[in-house]
Amino acid sequence: METAEYQEKLAQVRTEIDEIDGKLLPLFLERMHCSERVAALKREAGAPVFHAGREQEILAGVREKGGEYGAEAEALYRSIMSISRMRQHKLLSGGEELRVLEREASRSMPKHPENVVCQGVEGAYSHQAALSFFGEIPISFAPTWKQVFEDVKAGRAQFGVLPVENSAAGSVTGVYDLILRYRFFIVGAEAVKVEHCLASADPEQPVTSVVSHPQALSQCAEYLESRGLKAVEYSNTAAAAKYVAREKPKGVAALCSKEAARQYGLFILEENVQDEKDNTTRFVVISKEPIFPEDASKISLCFSLPHTPGALHTVLARFAMCGLNMTKIESRPIPDKAFTYDFYLDFTGNIHEAEALDLICALHDELPRFSFLGNYCERSEK
Repeated sequence: METAEYQEKLAQVRTEIDEIDGKLLPLFLERMHCSERVAALKREAGAPVFHAGREQEILAGVREKGGEYGAEAEALYRSIMSISRMRQHKLLSGGEELRVLEREASRSMPKHPENVVCQGVEGAYSHQAALSFFGEIPISFAPTWKQVFEDVKAGRAQFGVLPVENSAAGSVTGVYDLILRYRFFIVGAEAVKVEHCLASADPEQPVTSVVSHPQALSQCAEYLESRGLKAVEYSNTAAAAKYVAREKPKGVAALCSKEAARQYGLFILEENVQDEKDNTTRFVVISKEPIFPEDASKISLCFSLPHTPGALHTVLARFAMCGLNMTKIESRPIPDKAFTYDFYLDFTGNIHEAEALDLICALHDELPRFSFLGNYCERSEK
């Protein structure tokens, strides 16, 4: 086909498409007006916006009638119905519990926290993150991540600091499991550059094995393998340094921060041994009480999904429609419910802005096991 002929025929088809689109838009607007009338009726009757059974019935019919394009037709109608629900939620101002929370929550972190707890011992990366976030204040330590949550739960600490993901090793799944179990508020986040060093009690003794936290060992896996060093797991990088300094085990070195090595009097054999030179760990600050700064830019929430086709896609598409960028999604199994999952999401946004608040309130009313986990500022280490 010659270029001129191709361009002519393409223009004809595009003209037909434009004519069809010209008919579709008024019909879409008319449908949205009907949705608004439905919202008014639901307000009077006190009925919920989401009716899963009716939607599935409509989608099944559309798929059948769509014939060869059944799947595509279903996707189109699924999107239309999602948009319709968003409009109804907005008109009905649902999610009253969250709207009250947004109005009444504190807008600023306390200048002098009562107590801050992190896992490990002095010199750990969590300790570094806590000091970076709060400044030079006393920090207490817990032996496990779970104990950090328990200390916050019992009121022994006002805030807890925990690692959630590393740029090289990925998510710290154990912490995400605890976030989903306790459902405290995330009130801040701090990104800390992680620079591991190899440190020992005796610089003259050959090193055959290295002790550290599993995440640190993972972040230095290539380095350890290339040198034939055996990896031994320990509760924390700084605790590993403390152990090597105290016990002086033969042939064992610690993988830890330079601060931890100096804190416990170890000799630094080699610096920056992590496989990824821009290695960074993201830490979050948890609290039982909500704090939503006016300039907050990151939102975290979690929920499970109904067992219907396209449920996750429909939820994520609503973030896109609101212009909100998702930055993290994590799925974790729900205890005692085989092959059923909670989803954890981070996305950019501010709950004090109407569009973000309307979306979160709509999801709160629709989704099982929904929890709003916080709206906070995220900082990078200077």
